[in-house]
Amino acid sequence: MFQTIRPKRASDEIVNQIKGLISEGKLKPGDRLPPERQLVKEFGVSRPTLREALNSLVAMGFLEVKQARRTFVKSVISERIEDPLSRIIKTDTQKIFDLIEVRKAMESWASFQAAQRAMDEDIKRLEEIIVEMTKAFDEGRSWEKEDADFHLAIAQATHNTIQTHLMSTIYGLLRESVARVFTDREKVKKLIRQHYQIFDAIKNRSPNKARRKTLEHLNYVESEVMAFRNQKR
Repeated sequence: MFQTIRPKRASDEIVNQIKGLISEGKLKPGDRLPPERQLVKEFGVSRPTLREALNSLVAMGFLEVKQARRTFVKSVISERIEDPLSRIIKTDTQKIFDLIEVRKAMESWASFQAAQRAMDEDIKRLEEIIVEMTKAFDEGRSWEKEDADFHLAIAQATHNTIQTHLMSTIYGLLRESVARVFTDREKVKKLIRQHYQIFDAIKNRSPNKARRKTLEHLNYVESEVMAFRNQKR
């Protein structure tokens, strides 16, 4: 009836450690793992043992390998959420307003919590993103990535793992939607100003103001999406 208890393999211990760090939010979606050489040293295991553990985590959907075999943390929310949504939005533009409605709920909560929970490194990260977004815009470069990064960084500043992974899953949708709608420079300037207002509220530990400024920002996005859709008719 009973089976002999065997000590855990070293690879299983590595799997449990990395899964724990992802669960705790210490490893976030998009984070790159250190090189194999460094991981072998830190875990104190052989390269085959490490690779066995990493391959298991890839198979389970916690990690993904890309960009010249570099290993990254993957969103624990199924990636299948995004692709069907992208298809639905492209075929039915009304659905983008459903997405904005969901964003209002998620992101107003996130800003409120971030204003209370953000650590110094979270504040620094948000500021760096806004500065880079402004610089990219002023130099005539693409700024859409920084726009999406800003919203994702707010989610990360809540230190709520599920919120972070949910935002990571719709990250591509955020970039795609603003790229299509915001082509007028004055409108982009307003978008950036609103980001600064949200950032200032979070930095100054003003939860209600952060939530209010986030809703104002998303209401503005919604109005511009509506105007864009009407122009295309």
